Amino acid sequence: MTETFRHSGEYPQQQSSAPVHHGGTQGGFPPPPAYAPEAPHGPAPRRRRAKGPVALLAAVAIAAAAVGGGTAYAVQTLTEPGTTTSATSTVAVPTSKKGTVSGVAEAVGPSIVEIGADTARGKSTGSGVITTSDGEIVTNNHVIAGATSIKVRTNDGKTYDAEVVGTDSKKDLALIRLKGASGLKPATLGDSDQVKVGDEVVAIGSPEGLTGTVTSGIISALDRDVTVSTGEGQQQPQGPQGGWPFEFGGQEFNGDTGSSKTTYKALQTDASLNPGNSGGALIDMNGNIIGINSAMYAPSSSAQGGGDAASGSVGLGFAIPINTVKDDLGKLRSGSQS
Repeated sequence: MTETFRHSGEYPQQQSSAPVHHGGTQGGFPPPPAYAPEAPHGPAPRRRRAKGPVALLAAVAIAAAAVGGGTAYAVQTLTEPGTTTSATSTVAVPTSKKGTVSGVAEAVGPSIVEIGADTARGKSTGSGVITTSDGEIVTNNHVIAGATSIKVRTNDGKTYDAEVVGTDSKKDLALIRLKGASGLKPATLGDSDQVKVGDEVVAIGSPEGLTGTVTSGIISALDRDVTVSTGEGQQQPQGPQGGWPFEFGGQEFNGDTGSSKTTYKALQTDASLNPGNSGGALIDMNGNIIGINSAMYAPSSSAQGGGDAASGSVGLGFAIPINTVKDDLGKLRSGSQS
């Protein structure tokens, strides 16, 4: 560019020597013949300058195509079975309702289901998160462990039979698939590594069979070592005090976790969780799933034979980070049963 401007600046100087060429007082210095052919080359620098915008437009077009392809790939890796790449978080909540609990509920509610599993010990009730439009659902292993049949109710009231695809009791995760489902709304899986203490969150699930219940709160702590049962016969989400059994800090809560157990790093939240929220979603204010609700503390009743005021959630809930789930999806989709 600099060279182009320097050449164009030389042309007026050539024109200023024209009087000498036409017979001035400097007859001993004829006009330099080298400059005469320069005129035809004048457009050449201008053509070089013109190439700049063209090249820039071409580069922008290529970049736009790359971004478009990358976006499609991110969606594909989230929804297609057999993939494990984490999808980039997005803003799933409508702009007009961004940052509101109602906006999160509206955006994510259709992606949360109620799960009912019949087992030899009775009926287990929990929740799940839709990850593909044809009915792939992530939930807790303890919700469906030992199930002889599984029924799932979606947000619009439809009921489906479901089958277990894969389980990972060490992470308390399971993948099930609805039979004959299509056109469902997959949730957007976020990035739990970006979660900070104090972030606002929303929980959606089916506590006590109340489908689509929405509560809200904040992230209270990170990396809590929560221990839950993995053994058959200990998989019922409800313990004697109304919550599902778990251990923290060497102490048992909500009943006996049994001899077979596993420990994982959990997100702690004060969003109200109750039996039936297990396997449901913990969601950030952009509508991204950041955790799978898995345990809660329910204090023992202080009164003999009851004491409803002392039961239920007291704001001590735990969720499996969604990055743990995304890392495990490939194994679950392969049909692994562990």
